[in-house]
Amino acid sequence: MPIFDNFQDYNVGLTGPICGGFDISPDDDSDLVQVTRAFMVSGAGDVSVVLKSGATLNLPGLTSGVLYPFRVCKIRATGTTATGIVGLV
Repeated sequence: MPIFDNFQDYNVGLTGPICGGFDISPDDDSDLVQVTRAFMVSGAGDVSVVLKSGATLNLPGLTSGVLYPFRVCKIRATGTTATGIVGLV
């Protein structure tokens, strides 16, 4: 029996459900493979991000398991102490 999808009629976009994700290794030089819709961490700590706009933000004291709705193109190693970072798209 095929799996039922309650959201099959939703358009992919910022208001639709998250459809994928990928592990992120913080890196000062490399951009992510894809701009995120959001990200989360499994180990609490600080995260230094570069937003899609190019602005750099230092996000202190992020909590594990929380969805952070930022359009991020890079997560920098410098200033990032959180672990288990996952990009959501």
